[in-house]
Amino acid sequence: MILATNNKGKLKEIRSILSDYKIYSLKEKNIEVEIVEDKDTFFENAKKKAMEIYEMTHEPTIADDSGLCIHALNNFPGVMTHRFLGEDATDEDRNNYLIRQLDNYEDRSASVICNLVYYDGKNIVCGEGVLEGTIAKERRGQNGFGFDEIFELPNGKTLAELSSEEKNRMSARYLAATDLKRKLENARNA
Repeated sequence: MILATNNKGKLKEIRSILSDYKIYSLKEKNIEVEIVEDKDTFFENAKKKAMEIYEMTHEPTIADDSGLCIHALNNFPGVMTHRFLGEDATDEDRNNYLIRQLDNYEDRSASVICNLVYYDGKNIVCGEGVLEGTIAKERRGQNGFGFDEIFELPNGKTLAELSSEEKNRMSARYLAATDLKRKLENARNA
């Protein structure tokens, strides 16, 4: 399968989680494309990416879209998690901005939502994962990317304070990949 991403962090995570499958990156398939995520839902963005890469390669493709939904901010930034401050913003810029937005909020609860879509030219299968937590008051941790350093789990640690192995056993992407794997196996055995 091809994983429709250029994000090294996502590639590493998904390869670890779906270790039963041979997963190729876009780079390994010599595909240089940036697919615009312009849909309103995680599912629609992931489906669009999977279908577009499939149309180029005619190989089964998986694609994800995920993001941070902060409850007090009406689930902002949601599908715009990576882009809400513009394409040139860094993870640090986005995380600092989100922490400042919650300065006057008592409710700091948030969800990480991931949709992982498989497409083989005929079948569309979606795995979904949701991880609940809160937004920390400051960035903490060195292991991770995106909003990992501000997403705090019920145990008080941020995702960036976990080892890769710990994170991969409970992340929204892990939950989505596990759900997708189960659905693919069920479809194969049907």
